[in-house]
Amino acid sequence: MALNGLAIYKLLPKTNCKDCGQATCLAFAMQMAAGKASLDACPHASEEAMETLGAASEPAIALVEIGTGDKTVKLGNETVLFRHDKRFVHPTAIGILVSDRLDDATEEARIQAINGLFFDRLGETYGVDLVAVRNDSGDAGRFVEVVRKVAELSTLTPALLSEDPTALRGALEAVGERKPLVYGANPENYEALTALAKEFGVPLGVRADGLDELAGLVEKITKLGHKQLVLDSGARAVKQVLADQTLIRRLAIMKRFRPFGFPTICFADNNDGVQRLLDSVVYTAKYAGVLIVNSVDPAEVLPLITWRLNVYTDPQKPIAIEAKVYEVGTPGRDAPVFLTTNFSLTYYCVMGDIESARTAAYILPVDTDGTSVLTAWAAGKLTPEKIKNFLETSGISDRVDHRRLIIPGGLAVMTAKLNEITDWEILVGPRESCVIGSFLRDNW
Repeated sequence: MALNGLAIYKLLPKTNCKDCGQATCLAFAMQMAAGKASLDACPHASEEAMETLGAASEPAIALVEIGTGDKTVKLGNETVLFRHDKRFVHPTAIGILVSDRLDDATEEARIQAINGLFFDRLGETYGVDLVAVRNDSGDAGRFVEVVRKVAELSTLTPALLSEDPTALRGALEAVGERKPLVYGANPENYEALTALAKEFGVPLGVRADGLDELAGLVEKITKLGHKQLVLDSGARAVKQVLADQTLIRRLAIMKRFRPFGFPTICFADNNDGVQRLLDSVVYTAKYAGVLIVNSVDPAEVLPLITWRLNVYTDPQKPIAIEAKVYEVGTPGRDAPVFLTTNFSLTYYCVMGDIESARTAAYILPVDTDGTSVLTAWAAGKLTPEKIKNFLETSGISDRVDHRRLIIPGGLAVMTAKLNEITDWEILVGPRESCVIGSFLRDNW
């Protein structure tokens, strides 16, 4: 059982030095007890404290890594039940299913379709993470053949779904260096699969029928010395999956029940596309570390990726873009210059409306910690002095011959000060970017 805050406090130096970021050692102890702080943050902790509090300072959900290099997918390391308490750390890894029963042509086409499941959103590229090869044929040779084909045609990390140790060994000999997820340990084969996972240094998916059996199986596997695990309660009906996912997370976070302190895996393979997507949304929202989806339809995968992005965005940290000069179209030296903030939604609204006006222009998003125009102004994050400094350091003066700056209508109050401290003529633009086109026709 985890130590409480007072027990942790007794082992701390009690200097209240604030080096950990907390006001007092007691406050830091309470954060550790809640799983929201690590002992590493205390530079003055004794050897005894380090040894005793090591387990207490670990996240309730262990960190599990799949893949290598830039294809590494991190799972777990979670410390909260609800993202508004802190945030969710590692987004659900989405894997697309490939059955080894497919003929060669269909199989190749499916892999190529999976490679295309990447989308641009808010200036970033998002997509799926894994190709999950399932041994539906029961033929070890065919399974290995399909795994080799996946490795040849896709740079995505494989997930190997089979309960056959022979099939999995052949597949690992082919792609083991890519550190795939091996899924299929159960009460009958767990010893053989655990030995394989340890030999190749890969994470192991564990499945049992029900939470009680799953907890017992996890304890047996960890005693064998393997702790890179992904859990499956065996449920497939969405109602039961939801219940199991919630219980696993609650017991791991609130009770520090170690057998459930690992990420989970869920499967969305309903034959109905709409229901499959709804199931996927539920599993992503309720803690799935890995989600295997049986679809390559972009119209299904894109909404799921968007939902994942929303769930795993830090609610306390707005999405921001880099503060620099951006070009819309091919602006010349007489192109208009628009000022805004680096809140992504604000920037992309302004950019889209400038594009709709069929005007080439420059956009200057000032760094306001990702807040909108009026929010930044009210919070003192967007001041005339900050705008002056950005104009001087962004390099925009070297790109245009004029000195005319269009500011958002909501910042009209800054006009006099900006005219005083800069050599730019300040034009007060519209309050809403949707009328930029008519504003330019009348004022530029």
